[in-house]
Amino acid sequence: MSKLSIFSIMIAGAIATSTAAWSFRPDAAGPSYQFTCAKPRIVDGDTLRCGPVRVRLAHIDAPELPGHCNPGRQCAPGDPFASLANLQRLVGSSPLECGSIDRDRYGREVAFCSEHGRDLSCAQVSGGFAVKRYGALSCWEQRRGSGEDLNRPLLSSMA
Repeated sequence: MSKLSIFSIMIAGAIATSTAAWSFRPDAAGPSYQFTCAKPRIVDGDTLRCGPVRVRLAHIDAPELPGHCNPGRQCAPGDPFASLANLQRLVGSSPLECGSIDRDRYGREVAFCSEHGRDLSCAQVSGGFAVKRYGALSCWEQRRGSGEDLNRPLLSSMA
């Protein structure tokens, strides 16, 4: 077998492996698009990786891990390790369905992601592991039927 054939097989294998971890489905409704994250890896309380793609959960801010809160920035209060652990617990080994709405200044896809229909941004906020920030977050439908006291407000925005 020639070196070119071996190289071609290696490249095809790398592409297949990468595609298995995340696949994109363009959305004809606008600039956003839907994608599946087959094997998510949680980075912190509001960030995950889908293969080579970094994803920031939309409209929330979770406490920063030590050394990650830049001087002069108002970082979200709370325990960053508890926030990370909660997101890991929510996701487990399940694939995620995500809808990208933007790309942030760090090159991350900003997306609403759900695990079996449960919106992860809403789950992090309602559990007290993140705060609403950077945009509107409507968790009413998720809260209704959850047994949660709907008269109790969600954490307020820290914008």
